[in-house]
Amino acid sequence: MKGLAQVSVATRAPLARKGGSWSRYRHSLLLLTRRDLRVRYSTSALGYLWSILDPLVMAGIYWFVFTQVFRRPVGTEPYIVFLLTALLAWMWFNGTVSDATRAFLREAKLIRSTKIPRTIWVNRLVLSKGIEFLASLPVLAAFAVFAGATVDWELLLFPLGILLQATLTVGVALIVAPLVVFFRDLERAVKLALRFLFYASPIIYGTHDLPEALQPLAAFNPLSGVFSLYRAGFFPDQLDWYQVGVGAAMSVVLLAIGLLVFKRSERSVLKEI
Repeated sequence: MKGLAQVSVATRAPLARKGGSWSRYRHSLLLLTRRDLRVRYSTSALGYLWSILDPLVMAGIYWFVFTQVFRRPVGTEPYIVFLLTALLAWMWFNGTVSDATRAFLREAKLIRSTKIPRTIWVNRLVLSKGIEFLASLPVLAAFAVFAGATVDWELLLFPLGILLQATLTVGVALIVAPLVVFFRDLERAVKLALRFLFYASPIIYGTHDLPEALQPLAAFNPLSGVFSLYRAGFFPDQLDWYQVGVGAAMSVVLLAIGLLVFKRSERSVLKEI
């Protein structure tokens, strides 16, 4: 019994330290995220509205082009809801990865002078953009009501889509953020890649609109599975578990690669900035 007590005491201290470290990490992450959101909206007269105006304008343009000009049968009716379910999520991914290219360069002095885990400088971007995404969901709900979209039980899969997208976004951002420090041209390359990825992802169209030969390949874009989960609540036929499974596996792999790249490059990044 004495030996068991000694083991318990010996293991409790590291666990307590780990718990304290996680608590400090979470507090720092929330503090920096709150600061980002406050700075972003305090200097703007419209504030929160700017976070939804961009996707709304884009959705309006694509809705007009594909339903009023060309009248091409892409997506599913109501098309505006079909667009927004993916477009709002895309703004989260695109905004985070774009900002990740400047995550270390923008606040180099602060990063060097603090001892908090450097992953916070990436994760705060994912969290702040994710909060903006959640704040835009009432707009999606309003359009769904006005457009007469039906809601099915698959809407319960929406949180799974959020979890999957958060995993994917963190992984990609952890890869991009440190590499841009060493290869400055990568910032422009990332912007070009994001522009290509926008049209290569099922945002303005669904994977079912692709030629049959290309539909299995669409699953290897992890965003296809994410958008499939988001749309399932309004358009059950868009749910494809093959895409979700492949996307989840790729998201986890990208997260592991991101953590590895970040860990191995952290010291070099601090010297470079």
